[in-house]
Amino acid sequence: MASAHLNALGRHLALAGFMGSGKTRLGAEVANRLGRFFVDLDREIEARSGSRIAELFSTRGESGFRELEEQIADEVLRARDPLVVALGGGAVLSERTRDRLAVAAFTVVIDVDAEIAWSRVAGGDRPLAQDEGAFHALHRDRQPLYEEVADAHARDVDAIVLAAGGVHVELGALDELGVLVPGDGPLELVADEHVSGIHGVRAQVALGTRDIALHEVPAGEPAKAADVLERLWAGFTIGRDGGVVALGGGSTTDVAGFAAATYMRGVAWTAVPTTLVGQVDAGIGGKTAIDLPGAKNVVGAFHWPARVVCDPSLLTTLPDVERRNGLAEVVKTGLLTGASLWERPEPEQVRSCASFKAAICLADPSDRGPRTQLNLGHTFGHALEAAAGYALPHGRAVSLGLLAALRLSGLEDERRLVEELLAPEPARVDPDAAWAALARDKKARGGTPRLVLLDAPGRPRWGVEMPEADVRRALDDLIA
Repeated sequence: MASAHLNALGRHLALAGFMGSGKTRLGAEVANRLGRFFVDLDREIEARSGSRIAELFSTRGESGFRELEEQIADEVLRARDPLVVALGGGAVLSERTRDRLAVAAFTVVIDVDAEIAWSRVAGGDRPLAQDEGAFHALHRDRQPLYEEVADAHARDVDAIVLAAGGVHVELGALDELGVLVPGDGPLELVADEHVSGIHGVRAQVALGTRDIALHEVPAGEPAKAADVLERLWAGFTIGRDGGVVALGGGSTTDVAGFAAATYMRGVAWTAVPTTLVGQVDAGIGGKTAIDLPGAKNVVGAFHWPARVVCDPSLLTTLPDVERRNGLAEVVKTGLLTGASLWERPEPEQVRSCASFKAAICLADPSDRGPRTQLNLGHTFGHALEAAAGYALPHGRAVSLGLLAALRLSGLEDERRLVEELLAPEPARVDPDAAWAALARDKKARGGTPRLVLLDAPGRPRWGVEMPEADVRRALDDLIA
């Protein structure tokens, strides 16, 4: 595997693989999810030349076609804005194209069995798919070239997006940390003090000799305090060749990621979320932060993790309250996608939600546009958390926030669904303190909250301003 790049952030996402692997179909869907333009190299060649691929093979011969393919591939891969590019099956034959991929693209190889590929293309006009024996031999011969350019392998859209975001979802992945954490430098392990007692030794064993120190932080939101951050800075001994591994829930990945973002002006870090909240949401996308009194996540940085390792088997040790916290984020994601993700088995919930968030964050890494939709329910939820001095569980706060957002969206059926699935109890907080916190929300403008609402499941709107009286009423309805 090439392993030249860790993700597709700020670079082209190229799909390589044998003919019949589905690169065009998958590429179009991936491009839609990432908000990028899609270029199918074969179609681009046909459009520029005015001839079909079969005709070009006939008139120019394979060598002549490859020269044209190489030229157009180079031009496409030199585009400034990141694209999703589906390469032709033989594009990797060109050393020039392989070199350009290594510089400009994160390349995912779409794996396909030769028998399946043949069943998809047999009987067509592809010049190199006219004889089954020769087809199988070509499939075998090209595998080393695909391996040479591969930054990752995938077979479906979610797997492509996860790879592009540097997210690895696999049962048992904790025991593979030594392989999954990029690089070979020393590592500082930052762990939730509770999680450390359950999974810390496994993580240290997996990291082997790279693990040079363990730093425990408080469980939950107390981890995101300035004194905890200062203690991490003071305790780190790595140089810029080292990295940080964050083992715990969303609060742990937040503070450890922020420590990594600021220590030595930035060192690499790997998130290993151990809660459902962390695996479906908080550990993905590079947002890192600590809290200030009365304000959540207001001091932080965007620092994309070198890798996010999600091991759904770790969720079996979660207490019920933490599982319910995570389910609120699963329901939020389902409302945003228009799919009943909460009905899927937990490992599939993790995979689907992680893929959705990775795509949104790749499309908007600095949170200036579509990424805002991920705040559905969170504007109200964060206000309640702040008013409660962060004693209110995050999932319960988000569940209540979803009720308010759905009421303001006029979606009563979905509101009742949230009540049935999450059964959030009203928060016992000071209404004025919650309203003041709402006005301090990071997305507010001039003290006016800007909300995320839904026209329908799967159709979010963000940056929505509503009459103050309506917003205050929706907030007050959440308070006991």
